Amino acid sequence: MTHTGNPFGQVLVALITPMTADGEVDWPSVEKHMDRVISDGADGIVVTGTTGETSTLTDAEKLRLVEVGKDVAAGRAKIITGGGSNETAHAIELYKASEKAGADGIMIVTPYYNKPTQSGILTHFRLVADATDLPVILYDIPGRTGVPIKYETILRLAKHPNILAVKDAKGDFSEVSRVLNQTDLMYFSGDDSNVLPHLSIGATGLIGVTANITSAPYRTIVDAVNRGDLATATAEHKRLEPLVRAAMTHVPGTVSAKYILHGLGRIDSPRVRLPLVGPEEWEAAAIEDELALVKDIPGADFSDFRPDRNAAAGGALPKVHGTTR
Repeated sequence: MTHTGNPFGQVLVALITPMTADGEVDWPSVEKHMDRVISDGADGIVVTGTTGETSTLTDAEKLRLVEVGKDVAAGRAKIITGGGSNETAHAIELYKASEKAGADGIMIVTPYYNKPTQSGILTHFRLVADATDLPVILYDIPGRTGVPIKYETILRLAKHPNILAVKDAKGDFSEVSRVLNQTDLMYFSGDDSNVLPHLSIGATGLIGVTANITSAPYRTIVDAVNRGDLATATAEHKRLEPLVRAAMTHVPGTVSAKYILHGLGRIDSPRVRLPLVGPEEWEAAAIEDELALVKDIPGADFSDFRPDRNAAAGGALPKVHGTTR
C-alpha cells in the first residue's frame, strides 16, 4: 500500500493501561483516559507500548485496546498499536490481528532479549512490515532491547514501502540528522526531555509518556515549531521540565505516570503488574518534590494533588499471564 503524508499524527501519547487494584484492565478508566488525552490535544495514541505494559498484557487485551481506542477516538486521533514480540512469527500474527481490529498504524520494537545481529533485525522488521498494509514506525530503544538499529540498517529499512517512521529513544542526534538527510523517514522523539531538540532538527513529533498527564503543552510546542515560533516552543519546554523530570527520572515512566494520574483523581488505581511495582517511599517523595516545582502548565493543576503511596505500593499478579504460547 502507498501511504502519503503523515498517517500517525504529531502529538502521540504512549498510553498507560489503567488497571484495577487487583491488576485487571480497568476498561471504563481506559476510555476516560483516552478521551482526556485526545481532548487535551493528542492526535495519536500508541496503545500496548512500553508505557502500556505490553510485556504483561495478553494478546486479547492488546486487541481490545485497539478496538476501544478506535471507538473513543471516533476519528479525532490515530490509534497505533505498539509492543509486538521478540518472536517474529508471533509479532506477525499480532499485527495482522491489530489491523483487523482497526489499528491505523503499527510500531514495531527491536526484538528484545534475543540480541539479534543487524541482519536479524532487518529481516524481522521486513517480514512484519510485509505482513500488513498498515504504516510502520520502527522503535529504536537499545536501553530496553539490548541492541540498536544501526544507521546502515535504518537506511535499508527506509526503502520498504510500509516503513515510514522511527521512534527514537537512542538520543543520537547526529544519526537522526543523517537519516533525515538521506531518507524520507519521519522521526518521533521517544525521550520526553528531548522533544524540542528533536523537533528543532526536523523531527515530525513525539510519542510521549508525560503526555499522559497532559498533552496540551506538547500540542503547543509542536504547533509553535510548525509555524517557526521557537520562542513559544522554548518557553513551554522550560515549563514542562520539572513535570518531565518527575515522570521520567525516579521510577519507570509507567509507574510514575500512574502514580501522578491517581493523585490527580484521573484514574481509580495506580496499580501496575509485576514485575513492576509502585514507588517506594523515597521514590514517591522525590516525585512529589519535583511536582511541587510545576507551575502554570495547562492540564496539570497540582493544587489538589493527593498521592496515595499505599495504593501504589507493590504490584499485581493478573489472573491470566501475558504469554500466549
